[in-house]
Amino acid sequence: MTEKRGQNSPKDEDDTTNKDISKCTKLFFYRYLIIQIAQIDTEASVSSVQSVVEKNKLMKINVLSALGISQLSEMQLDVSKAWHEQSDKDIVLLSPTGSGKTIAYLLPLIEHIDTNSDSVQAVVIVPSRELAMQTDEVIKKMKTDVRSLCCYGGRPAMDEHRKMNIFLPHIIIATPGRLVDHLSKRNFEVTNIRTLVIDEFDKSLEFGFQKEMEEAISMLPLVQKRVLLSATDAEQIPQFVNMNEAVRIDHLKAEERVAFSIVHSPQKDKLNTLLDLLRSLGASKSIVFLNYRDAVGRVFDFLKAQGVACEMYHGGMEQDRRERAIYKFGNGTSNVLVSTDLGSRGLDIPDTDCIIHYNLPVNEEAYTHRNGRTARWEAEGRAFMILNEEESLPDYLDENTTREYYIPKKLPPIAQPQMATIYIGKGKKDKLSKMDVMGFLCKMGGLERSDVGRIDVRDHCSYAAVSRSVLKDALRRMEGQKIKGIKTIFREAK
Repeated sequence: MTEKRGQNSPKDEDDTTNKDISKCTKLFFYRYLIIQIAQIDTEASVSSVQSVVEKNKLMKINVLSALGISQLSEMQLDVSKAWHEQSDKDIVLLSPTGSGKTIAYLLPLIEHIDTNSDSVQAVVIVPSRELAMQTDEVIKKMKTDVRSLCCYGGRPAMDEHRKMNIFLPHIIIATPGRLVDHLSKRNFEVTNIRTLVIDEFDKSLEFGFQKEMEEAISMLPLVQKRVLLSATDAEQIPQFVNMNEAVRIDHLKAEERVAFSIVHSPQKDKLNTLLDLLRSLGASKSIVFLNYRDAVGRVFDFLKAQGVACEMYHGGMEQDRRERAIYKFGNGTSNVLVSTDLGSRGLDIPDTDCIIHYNLPVNEEAYTHRNGRTARWEAEGRAFMILNEEESLPDYLDENTTREYYIPKKLPPIAQPQMATIYIGKGKKDKLSKMDVMGFLCKMGGLERSDVGRIDVRDHCSYAAVSRSVLKDALRRMEGQKIKGIKTIFREAK
């Protein structure tokens, strides 16, 4: 019997059922497969995140160890927390000079650098070459895979451009003018720069820098995070900085660690009072602040003539001489640094005991930055303000919280520093290392390791601090000797 068209046979129904089952099975299998893949991706993602977290924890431990820091301060922890937990917001950090602001922003910054890339990812703008060099030095001391380069005036921009192409830095630290120079010449790519840090922003955004700052920031169009740091607050942040919603971290009200005293000078000219004050302070490391370059020169010449081991520092000096002055003061060869307010910013000189305001600070901001050169990293320091009969305490200082310092009538002789600096006429370009210098001083100079202090190897020369008591004998033994097979000059650094 012929089956009617349009009616399904049992066989057809079975085929249809089998096809439906097959479709369901396949659909179920695909769904199962998708779920499994999603689980694998999720587990891989979680594992990847955990790996990054663990890697960052380990890196932070290694960095702190390399810097010789046992734990972060409350301020540094606040910055790290704000950076990670409110990553979409900018940061404004206000904290006293010497409180560790540089490390506070560098730690979270290097965590966000992709070291697998060779591109510049962050720019740090600083107001002075000294702060640029010191920031760069801190990054290198951290001993991570993050590469940095500092750029500043006073040396050929072409040399810096050459280094950019060789070292491929992730972070560029620059003064405003030099940054504009490199950006306008397109010496490095800006397409991957997402973070902009402005250190000492109150100074960097002053009227004299504003044109260069505006020009530089305008050439960094893809910045997503801005971090501003200072020891004093600014009245306002210019519009061209393009600040987004910001987290404000204010630690300026931290406990004062500087004991402040007034010293009265019986004469209008304070030179003799300054000399007596320094004699009463013994071998303490002191910075004497004045307002003008010619005044710095006058005070320096007077102290030098009286036998005080001192250096001077101001913006009119050649860069090499300025660096040498800071080095000799920092390594203990000189007890006193006579400086303009240029020395109140960016200089990280450990163990500075005293600040002496020979000239009254021009304002409260200058006073704050001067005092910030002492009592660094939780240490304690002393500050003195010398006033003659025509001068009075500035309005921003409370007479009730100041005390008078009386210079003893019986004074000890002028204290001489325990260290001296040896100049060596060869450096990094001659394949010289700190270990080479240490070995040479001990072997050829006849010194014990305990006689040698800080060693600094630069491109074309080196400096080594040694005990003053063994200086003459060491120089006599080293005369005519070769270091790493190279004949060169060994003399006391002047």
